[in-house]
Amino acid sequence: MSTRSEYPDQPVVGVGGVVISGDRALLIRRGSEPLKGTWSIPGGRLELGETITEGVVRELREETGLDVRVVELIEVFERIFHDEAAPASATPRYHFVILDYLCEVISGEPRAGSDVTELAWAREEELGQYRLTPTATRVLRQAFQMVRTRPR
Repeated sequence: MSTRSEYPDQPVVGVGGVVISGDRALLIRRGSEPLKGTWSIPGGRLELGETITEGVVRELREETGLDVRVVELIEVFERIFHDEAAPASATPRYHFVILDYLCEVISGEPRAGSDVTELAWAREEELGQYRLTPTATRVLRQAFQMVRTRPR
C-alpha cells in the first residue's frame, strides 16, 4: 500500500483546523501542491498511527506554530484532482478525504512553518479577497457561524 499523496493507490485522509480569534480566522498560503500558492485552511495529511485529533494538532503546530485544542467537527468533504491531459479514467493526481475542525489556540505565536509561505488573519467579510476555494470559503463561514452560536 502506498502512502504518497500524489497518484495515490487509495484516497488520502487530510485534516484541517480553523482557528478563529476574535472576529478573524487564520489563513495560510500553501507552499506545495496541491493548490500551491493559494490561500487555505491550515492542515495536511493524517499520518499512520495518529488519531484525527492528534493529526489536527500536529498539522497546526507545523504550519502555524500554534498549539491548539480541537473543539468540533465543521465538515467532511473530498477533493479530487485529475491531470488535465489525462483521460477521465486515469488515476487521479490527488484524492483527499478532508476533515476540518474548529480549533482554539492554547499557546504559541502564529508563524509560517513547514509547507506555508505566508499567514493572514481575515474577517469573514474579507474572505473574498483571498480567492479561497469555494469549499474553504464555505467551511470558514460555517466556522464563523459556529463561533457566533457557541455558548460563552
